Amino acid sequence: MNRATRRKLAAERSKIERRLDAGRHAPGDAPMLAASNIHYELAEKTSAIAHGGIGAIQLLVKKTGLSDRINEKLHLLKVHAPYHESDHVLNIAYNALCGGRTLDDIELRRNDRIFLDALGAKSIPDPTTAGDFCRRFGAEDIEHLTEAINETRLEVWKQQGPAFTAGTARIDADGSTVSTLGECKEGMDIAYNGVWGYHPLLVSLANTAEPLFIVNRSGNRPSHEGVVPKFDAAIELCRRAGFKDILLRGDTDFALTAAFDKWDEGNVRFIFGNDARKNMVGRANNVPDELYRELERRAERVIATESRTRPENVKDRIVRERGYRTLRLSGEDVVEFEYRPGKCKKTYRVVALRKNITVTRGDTALFDEIRYFFYITNDRTLTADEVVHEAHQRCNQENLIEQLKNGVRALHAPVNTLNANGAYMLMASLAWTLKAWFSLYLPVSPRWEERHTAEREKVLRMEFRTFVASFINIPAQIIRTGRRFIFRILGWNRSEHMLFRFLYAM
Repeated sequence: MNRATRRKLAAERSKIERRLDAGRHAPGDAPMLAASNIHYELAEKTSAIAHGGIGAIQLLVKKTGLSDRINEKLHLLKVHAPYHESDHVLNIAYNALCGGRTLDDIELRRNDRIFLDALGAKSIPDPTTAGDFCRRFGAEDIEHLTEAINETRLEVWKQQGPAFTAGTARIDADGSTVSTLGECKEGMDIAYNGVWGYHPLLVSLANTAEPLFIVNRSGNRPSHEGVVPKFDAAIELCRRAGFKDILLRGDTDFALTAAFDKWDEGNVRFIFGNDARKNMVGRANNVPDELYRELERRAERVIATESRTRPENVKDRIVRERGYRTLRLSGEDVVEFEYRPGKCKKTYRVVALRKNITVTRGDTALFDEIRYFFYITNDRTLTADEVVHEAHQRCNQENLIEQLKNGVRALHAPVNTLNANGAYMLMASLAWTLKAWFSLYLPVSPRWEERHTAEREKVLRMEFRTFVASFINIPAQIIRTGRRFIFRILGWNRSEHMLFRFLYAM
């Protein structure tokens, strides 16, 4: 960014810091929230919107060529009167980015003249039209849209340089139940937990928390159904990006032994949970105790400040006082052995995690219980501790599912068919993908490499609602002069310097 913008941002930061510091030391004779003589007026000439950051997202879409690829790959409309396919797709994604929670929230922005001016649009599709667009999708059309997004994703990754693909591409897979109260939704069924709805499959890249594939399925389908072709497609996508090392991860449902030999011969590593079947438990029980060793857990983060006194565990105190029966972990040990699944021609490495659990009632220990957890892998270089750590790191995908479900609200079923809801999930999840691309396009200056890299990682791991509040919901005046749309920022927050760094890189 230029010197003048940097100076203005520094001045705003200084003003708020001085104000907050003065407020902390001010006498508290009266409440702080004391404004009373408040009047509202309607502006006549000034045009402003609450979602000033949406212009930056539109610049990102244009720079990556996403709109053109969507229109090239996806052909659902015989006549563009007046909307193209990309208009419909981005309309749903932008709705989520502006804080919309349902399709009906599109109507708020559709009737906002200044918002339409900010995007250079005469109008955008209304909620009913958006739902009708979702219902046009067949299974092949969803594949075409996914292909358009992933082709753009490759271009974004390519801009990151060789350091981005020098490490390991960690590909995770999981399913999630999407409940619905509707009674006439085609494809819905009863899930294992008695909930009516759908059971979409998510395949994601853990490095950037990007959803690579979302496949909507009936609610009663098993988690692993259809995952092997999607794993293979994700492997191909990462190979095209330049990743040499690829690691597949999943829980016990995704340990599909019929594909192990193929992945192993293709130089693809994998770590999956394995069911604690009777034969596996027998193998672990037969290993002499002296071959087990204590599991070394990794610290998730380094505490930069001094450690604080741990507060009282209120739950634990109440459980002890009332004499409830509880399970307490006493120790963890690991051991490994070779195992050949019935559908494999090769043997693979199994790491067994033995947990010693003490069953207590109140303060009295009743007895010890041994439980086993198994992890199967073709990786011979990682230690047993590292295998367990990698397997547990896959749980970060649960955070991604939570964000897609309750942050973006992409994993919902607002329309009435299986494919229509699958298309909606894909289009709404594009809002999260654009957030990830925003962070990847944040430039890193060699002079401030450490700080800029930390800021990029912060945005990449940021919750969706925090991203929207920090980068999208910024009040801005919209000025149209000649061929330019000027977004004049009217407020300040602590993330704006990153927004301007992004804008100067576009």
